[in-house]
Amino acid sequence: MTEILVQAGTEGLVPSLTRVVEHPAWPVLKDAVEQIRPWQSKDGSIDFEAEGAPQRADAVAAIERVADAVEQLSPLVPHDAAYHEALVKDLRRWAEGGFEVPDFLDSLLAFQPAANRQDGLQHLVVFPMYTQNGNLDRNLEAVVLRMVWPDWLSELERTRYDNPLFCGITFEDFTPGYDTHSAVLFPETIAVREAPERFSWGGIFCDREAARFRRVTDAAVGVLGLELPEDIAAMVHDQKRCEEAFVLWDMVHDRTHSHGDLPFDPFMIKQRQPFWMYGLEELRCDLTAFKEAVKLEADGVPQARDVQYAVLFDRMFRFPVTGDRNRNYDGLGGQLLFAYLHKHDVVRWTDNKLSIDWERAPQVTNQLCADIEKLYKDGIDRPKLVHWFAGYELVSTYLAPHPGSKWAKGPDALDLTLPPRKLVDDVLPDEFPLSMFYEALSKKLKNVIASAKGITADGAERLAA
Repeated sequence: MTEILVQAGTEGLVPSLTRVVEHPAWPVLKDAVEQIRPWQSKDGSIDFEAEGAPQRADAVAAIERVADAVEQLSPLVPHDAAYHEALVKDLRRWAEGGFEVPDFLDSLLAFQPAANRQDGLQHLVVFPMYTQNGNLDRNLEAVVLRMVWPDWLSELERTRYDNPLFCGITFEDFTPGYDTHSAVLFPETIAVREAPERFSWGGIFCDREAARFRRVTDAAVGVLGLELPEDIAAMVHDQKRCEEAFVLWDMVHDRTHSHGDLPFDPFMIKQRQPFWMYGLEELRCDLTAFKEAVKLEADGVPQARDVQYAVLFDRMFRFPVTGDRNRNYDGLGGQLLFAYLHKHDVVRWTDNKLSIDWERAPQVTNQLCADIEKLYKDGIDRPKLVHWFAGYELVSTYLAPHPGSKWAKGPDALDLTLPPRKLVDDVLPDEFPLSMFYEALSKKLKNVIASAKGITADGAERLAA
């Protein structure tokens, strides 16, 4: 299969005639990675004294197969040459060091996909890593992916939504760590001796997001008896349209974490806060993408209307009923969006059917976004604990707290002599339980959501057929 032309540093365009996954070295690489997987501990090391551990020579041989396969495949992706050279060194150094906790910082720093965001460009990626919403152990993983960077998206990023680190990507093939619900490739998941001062890229698999969205939304629409406008029904059954919606949504969402009236470190990576604050931050970013999509629709951007309904349906149908109830901040954000729209009569559940006021949905959804933005703006002048309570008040206006909650009883129920981070211990794992509506919906969608594990565009198309 003939490939597109790819960029190779300063040497200009060179042809790559073979997909990485069609080369005979790719299954060799996968087999070697999967041989290593059961030998690894949670931190990625190999304990040769553990039961079932391999002989050291067998582990070295497996790593050599990985390294050799990378060297054979690297000419197909010449733009990754520096990364693959560093990767082979990191692999062999890990083996020479006795397979202790892996350190792939050098190869991580050499991998710079955001520096060449060319639509359709292949990348071969191998790292010891955990996969978010997937495998939490730092196993060696391999994935072949493609960049999603069409001209229309590039122009929007250049002129309106500057996000030089964002990479829209799709799967070609992967090892078992990605045969999961994970839809991201993030550098912070990779095993390194020390975190870089700053990360230079982040990738989101829009094909998995789109395929999962289509499967769950189609099931939810059927269960709830929701009648979709013709154009939105067509979008739900169109993988390419959904991928375009998600890559635009993701690009705007990602940049929003550092834009707006917000406190320091808005994503709260280094802070310990109640999980509803994480939920509000993620929802703020999604609703900002929604708000921008309303503007883009008015400006004639074809993907903009699709973004709005991707946000609404994914947030309302999938997020609240996905995962367990232990501090599920994404689930909380979905519950809040539904409850807000329900209280404002945009969504109605009557005669066991869901209806949506399609004309008022953009206005009222933007109103929730404005409420969260006001919370943030006012929070700049508040002490941390007061800000947390203000966030709790916003959420609890629309979602009923657990009847046993200390936080619901107000400041007098908490030991305010403790530092704020200690008061997080008083937050219940399920501070805002599912409503009766979502309890029932969860039972009906449970198997559908589970069936989306490891899904790709091919899986979505097979379902549609």
